[in-house]
Order: sequence, then C-alpha cells, then structure tokens
Amino acid sequence: MKARVKWVEDVMFVTESGSGHSMVVDGAPEYGGRNMGPRPMELLLMGLGGCTSFDVVTILKKARQDVTSCVAELSAERADAVPAVFTRIHVHFVVKGRGLKEAQVKKAVDLSSDKYCSASIMLGQAGVVITHDFEIVEEGEAK
Repeated sequence: MKARVKWVEDVMFVTESGSGHSMVVDGAPEYGGRNMGPRPMELLLMGLGGCTSFDVVTILKKARQDVTSCVAELSAERADAVPAVFTRIHVHFVVKGRGLKEAQVKKAVDLSSDKYCSASIMLGQAGVVITHDFEIVEEGEAK
C-alpha cells in the first residue's frame, strides 16, 4: 500500500492514495489553516470507522442478514499533552434492515473488533481503549 502527501501552502496538503483517490487535508485557522479539509487525526478516526464498517456489513451479508444501512458514529478522546494521541474511541453502530437478528449483529461487531479490523486492532495494540456498541433499526422505522 502506498500514499503520497504533497504540501500545498501553510498547513494544507493534498493526499493521494495508491488507488488514485485524492483529498485535501488542512489545519484549523488557529494553526494557520483555512479549514479546507479534514485534519489528519480526523482522517485516522474516519479510516477506523470505514475499516470496521466494511467488516460489519460484509459479515452481515455473508450471514444472509437483510441489512439496508450501517452507520458508524465514532467519538474519540485525545491526550492533553503532545503528542495528542487517541486514548479512547467509542464506535456506535446503527444497523438498519429487515428482520435483523441481534445475535448476528453482535457477532459481526465482535468479529470486526477482535479479529478483522486492522485499524482497530492496531490502535488497540498501541494502547487506545476502543469500545463498541450497536442498535438495530427495523426497516421502515425512523433513524
């Protein structure tokens, strides 16, 4: 896997993934940025959310669950001192579908957390406390 990050100006960078996708990364105005893109640590948190969501949806589909939506809502705490590393991350899944079985959703979340999500496991090995929970919304209900 490869990536390229090119400095544009001030604290703005253009990132390019090995698969050819680009994104602007920028800092907050108080650090010289213009708020033109996510912060690097936000990208890390979003990457974790994408990684674990990929697993959960894939596992549910393999289990023949009729999942129609999966949203991961992540909240993170960071250390007060530099480096301001993540200390805690909570992932709340809102899984929507028809006739979803709670045991299958729990199994998918647990398997992602404990076995498949590389980002989650890597951050956990670095000392970040990562917790997960979920709720199931029946298709046709609000949320």
